[in-house]
Amino acid sequence: RCVEVFYIYFRAGRVEEPYVSITKKRQMPKDGYSEEIEKEVGQAEGKLCTHRSAFSRASVIQAFLGSAPQLTLQLYICVLQQEITAARSIFMVLSLLSIVYGALRCNILAIKIKYDDYDVSVKPAAYLCIFLWRSFEIATRVTVLVLFSSVLQIWTLPVVLANFFGFFFYPWILFWQSKSPFPENIEKALSRVGTTIVLCLLTFLYAGINMFCWSAVQVKLNDPDLINKSQNWYRLTVYYMLRFIENAFLLLMWYIYKTDIYLYVCAPLLVLQLLIGYCMAVLFMLVFYQFCHPCKKLFSSSISEGLMSCFKFLCFICKPPESTVLTEKAEVKSENTDETRSSSKTIDSQKGNPHQSVSSNA
Repeated sequence: RCVEVFYIYFRAGRVEEPYVSITKKRQMPKDGYSEEIEKEVGQAEGKLCTHRSAFSRASVIQAFLGSAPQLTLQLYICVLQQEITAARSIFMVLSLLSIVYGALRCNILAIKIKYDDYDVSVKPAAYLCIFLWRSFEIATRVTVLVLFSSVLQIWTLPVVLANFFGFFFYPWILFWQSKSPFPENIEKALSRVGTTIVLCLLTFLYAGINMFCWSAVQVKLNDPDLINKSQNWYRLTVYYMLRFIENAFLLLMWYIYKTDIYLYVCAPLLVLQLLIGYCMAVLFMLVFYQFCHPCKKLFSSSISEGLMSCFKFLCFICKPPESTVLTEKAEVKSENTDETRSSSKTIDSQKGNPHQSVSSNA
């Protein structure tokens, strides 16, 4: 692909192309009005766009199936050996940047897939927010996994497999619940077995991404494009709440069972720093969706409204039923009445005692 890209690029404009295609894109709404723009795309430009899209997908695959396990392994070795060499630190930084870049490309791909009809332009502030969001999220997640695995090696595999298979089977469970027919239009040359293998590889990549961070591209097997194009704030909120609870639990287990290799580490401070780092990732994510998202004008509801509705829903779930509240109030009221009666009887008896003592003395 790289050779073909350079070949097309240097030959572009020298030979007149036999035909061009016309694409229609809509601008972002301004004052409630959206203008449609037509653009001529030549054959060479179309091929370059196809290759660029393939490179973006390849960077995502390389980041989460290559750099993420590599970074986790290198950090694990550094923790056990209690030293970080210069070469290893350079490779870990490059691996982290590779993962962050893959996550950033995943966000941009999700935006362009969901809003394919619009001319999307991502501003530098949006790139900065995504970079900080993904950096804090991935760095804290990898560190938590390494700390936990360094003290409880036997429980590392169950935790990893539970996370991986949970995200791997989640799109399939939603697909089976929808009772939709098996997707046949992915590729005409593929058989049913080949289509199943492609879908399994897609969900495999989806699970690998969600192991380390939130996947901006949500897989939906009953959709013709295999992508969920709706903005689901509930799923986003539930993911980050559960991930925060899981990270806190893994750090608690590390704090309880930490070994002598962490003798000179301030464990409470490290736990606090990691939890704050993950909260910083959530903060930058909220800033991105609220202020820097290139298509925020197309949202049916903002991230703040979505979070408020999620919190109201959670409060409604945690709130006890009204019948229980009324019963408790009635019991408290009856107890107060009984106490009032008993106190009044005590006062009356205390008032009657002097008369009895006077009569007895007489």
